[in-house]
Amino acid sequence: MDGGGRFLRSLRARFFAPLSLARPHDSRSFAFASALPLDAPFPDANFSRAPETPRAAPTWTERRTHLLARTGVGSFALIFAFGATLALGLVQSGDYREFVARNGAPYDTLARLLGFPIDSVTISGELRLHENEILAATGLDAHSSLLFLDAAETRRRLLQIPLVQSARVLKLYPNRLVIAIEERQPAALWQREGRVKVISTDGTTIADLNDPRFLGLPFVVGPGAEKRLPEYTALLRDLGELATRVRAGALVSGRRWSLIMTNGVEVKLPEVDPGAAVGVLVRLQRESRILDKDVRSIDLRLADRVAVRLTEQGAETRENAVAKRKAPKAGAHT
Repeated sequence: MDGGGRFLRSLRARFFAPLSLARPHDSRSFAFASALPLDAPFPDANFSRAPETPRAAPTWTERRTHLLARTGVGSFALIFAFGATLALGLVQSGDYREFVARNGAPYDTLARLLGFPIDSVTISGELRLHENEILAATGLDAHSSLLFLDAAETRRRLLQIPLVQSARVLKLYPNRLVIAIEERQPAALWQREGRVKVISTDGTTIADLNDPRFLGLPFVVGPGAEKRLPEYTALLRDLGELATRVRAGALVSGRRWSLIMTNGVEVKLPEVDPGAAVGVLVRLQRESRILDKDVRSIDLRLADRVAVRLTEQGAETRENAVAKRKAPKAGAHT
């Protein structure tokens, strides 16, 4: 209150007071109250007001004006109209491709104007993959929008990466994207037609062998060997300590396994119950050190016998030994 008994009001509050588009109310009672003397008694409850004139139903224009007055609706409508006009003009002028290359698709441009860009991407679960590889697979760029991002399609693209076993894509409005992946674990090396690849447990090819860290993985050879990897790893478990002396497992004709040992010996296993044959090999090695002799191959395909093929040096040594046994001893009578 100033010195003249008046209340002060901010000029800013006066000129920048919010406007209301609501229908004007009847102010007759307020006018009546202001006309009474200050010492006049206030009308009692039995005071009857003059009958009001019935109000007409709001017109379509008034309803539209009230809708646009709601927070944000008018702005969204204006931006949408602007985007539609802009897209139509670009198509008609022939500059559409140039606009898309520079700003992205018109619907993404409109979504970014509405407040739905992709400002941050959170990636989790990557071990061997680089973030750039993941982003490149999604097809996202600086012009993408969260509003029109197809999460299912993005997940499908991620699953096309050989190293990705599972993927989840989550849109957090208004501007955040979350990607969670689970990578396949390298389980073995697979050679076919002279090329060596890293494969997972289910036989999926992960990548070409170009990392020396994978050289210690089990090694399988031949068409179809990658799909029967669990069988081969089970045989290695049955071998126990002898598994360290196995260089590779070769799938022969897609039917049976042969074990290639580190010293070059080939152990031929049967198509049926190869685990039992592995048990025979373990026993022969324990009793007679068969893998340490001059043998080229050990055939365990028949359950009732073991066929051994000697090396040339082993065969020569054996012939000499047999000849010595057959030769007559010195001084013996003929």
